[in-house]
Amino acid sequence: MPETRNIRLKIAYDGTNYCGWQIQNNGPTLQAVLERAIFKLTGEQPALYSAGRTDSGVHALGQVANFQTNSTIPAANFRGALQAFLPNDVIILESAEVPLDFHSTFRAVRKQYRYLIDNSGVQLPFLRSYAWWIRRKLNVAAMQDAAQVLVGTHDFRCFETDWPNKATSVRTVSQITFSQQPLWNMLTNCQPGQSAAPSPVESGDNGDLPIIAMDIFADGFLYNMVRAILGTLVNVGRDRWSRDDVARILAAQDRTLAGCTAPACGLYLVQVWYD
Repeated sequence: MPETRNIRLKIAYDGTNYCGWQIQNNGPTLQAVLERAIFKLTGEQPALYSAGRTDSGVHALGQVANFQTNSTIPAANFRGALQAFLPNDVIILESAEVPLDFHSTFRAVRKQYRYLIDNSGVQLPFLRSYAWWIRRKLNVAAMQDAAQVLVGTHDFRCFETDWPNKATSVRTVSQITFSQQPLWNMLTNCQPGQSAAPSPVESGDNGDLPIIAMDIFADGFLYNMVRAILGTLVNVGRDRWSRDDVARILAAQDRTLAGCTAPACGLYLVQVWYD
């Protein structure tokens, strides 16, 4: 009988058309789509574990998942073989064999999420499912400064939806960084006879750099934690709250005092690290 093997996948997906990662009865999920592909390829129905159960509408650039199989397919070939049974909005980036005790969920030691805000004066239709459109110009420097209050080991229950969802709401955030980007180069206009290449950006004004990205790194995240943090920091960017207000909210440990839960469309699971 073939030996049991453990296969790790690195996956990118557009979460727009899915009700999140975890299998549920109210619509299509990423776990269900992937497990169905594994069954079609191997004839087996193994459980597929992920590094994070992304919510409905959340995207991934580097989700990690693993499953056990008795298939003799070479590990690297799972990438292309599974892709043949997957829709175009779910892409297998890598496949590799790992030790049997590897578990995508429990062995993760650090994760990176990115949240995108479209701070343009007019919303482009291409970004509606991939960024939160906020028309009013945000004070990104103030958001960056206030975010540093959250770096370190804290009880983050004030940013957790329906607390408690985990054994503990203590997490260690190692870094929060805001940056600004221009719109895609393909959207840059040029006149006949001119180069299509955009000129270098010389200003930090949001008119030049309308895409705001928040990157956050931590040893783990609570339910809706990143989106609640971003919703809180947006109030700082709107000059409604200050760095001191963020510190007060964190100390109060009361979700009702924090900002809104930002829309799912702007959130991306970027990368997961393991020992």
